[in-house]
Amino acid sequence: MHAHELPAPGGDEHLAGLVGTLMSRPLDLERPPWQMHVIEGLASGRVAVATQVHHAASDGLAMAELFAMLHDPTPEVRDLGTDAQPSGGVPGRAEMLARGVAGLPRQPLRFARSFPRALPHLDQVLTLRPIPGIPQAAAAGRRFLPTAGDGAILEECTRLAPRTSTTGRISGDRTVAFASTSLAEVKAVKHHFGVTVNDVVMTIVAGALRTWLDARGELPDAPLAAMVPISVRAPEQAGAFGNRIAMMIPPVFTDEPDPARRLQRTHGAMRSAKERHRAVPATLLQDANHFIPPALLARAARASALVASSPRRGAAANVLVSNVPGPREPQYLAGARLVSHYPLSAIFHGLGLNITVVSNGERLDWGIVGDPDQIGDASALAGCLAAAQAETLALTEQSHV
Repeated sequence: MHAHELPAPGGDEHLAGLVGTLMSRPLDLERPPWQMHVIEGLASGRVAVATQVHHAASDGLAMAELFAMLHDPTPEVRDLGTDAQPSGGVPGRAEMLARGVAGLPRQPLRFARSFPRALPHLDQVLTLRPIPGIPQAAAAGRRFLPTAGDGAILEECTRLAPRTSTTGRISGDRTVAFASTSLAEVKAVKHHFGVTVNDVVMTIVAGALRTWLDARGELPDAPLAAMVPISVRAPEQAGAFGNRIAMMIPPVFTDEPDPARRLQRTHGAMRSAKERHRAVPATLLQDANHFIPPALLARAARASALVASSPRRGAAANVLVSNVPGPREPQYLAGARLVSHYPLSAIFHGLGLNITVVSNGERLDWGIVGDPDQIGDASALAGCLAAAQAETLALTEQSHV
């Protein structure tokens, strides 16, 4: 637990600057992979709590469950009782090495089981997607399996992305920004056009990125691609930590100037991506790792990151977009009312921009994380998100005219 005091006047821009600095500091992996920061000095007497958790320990849905455990539905503070004790000791390096060596004889069997499941979908693994030959190998694998959905849209969903400033190698610095918009507005668009909330969110992201890239003189002619994590947790895995996610890589129609057409294209592409997702095994990321001997996995991951960030060919994706369901009822932490809940997630080589949104009562709270060497000040993109939502909402009024 760390305490911080913002300088006066304690505006949100000061908070974003401090959080960006905190996110630029790697966690000490010799200690438990999480930290909490209590930040005072905000305007109007507010207090911020910034929580850092390594993505190896938890995915977004598990973090939402942890968030619910830390908060209360009323201002009354719970009696937490005695401190919980760990159920077992923490394995040391020698024990972890012994476990790894013991598993080596099983590697060929893992590969034989994983190969037929993973091959048709290797182009949906972000670290493998830009490697020469992988899209062709995946397409060859799909020829032996029935493919659901619109084939033209499916092909668009699997095409490599155009290069943008966000697809290079990242530095150790982070820039963050926050924004809040109305969930009721998003639902109004959803009901009016018969689409989903996620369709509207992806349309807003597309409109914001179009404006932002155009202002930077960087708008490509082709759609961008987003990496969209999808939970594959079974009901019995609720409350378990770790990562249990798969990825969709749908197009982001920044090439579409008409917002109505942008929404229609997004709806079709997300439908097709979801149809393909249903055919993708829930164990895809694990199966893909079985293609590589454990002793070489770390080196292979670094090598694939270099390929993903190389400017010589198409990119795996331009942006990570995540939409996490949050609490509908008021929440309290140590008796204090939760006002805003801004999610901030990871970036990495080849994918230097992350936009995550969490529903919070009747609000959508957006968090943007990027590499400042790639995107500059993230607050410019935050303003584009609000403008893109207003543009999308205006479609409901135009259709009544």
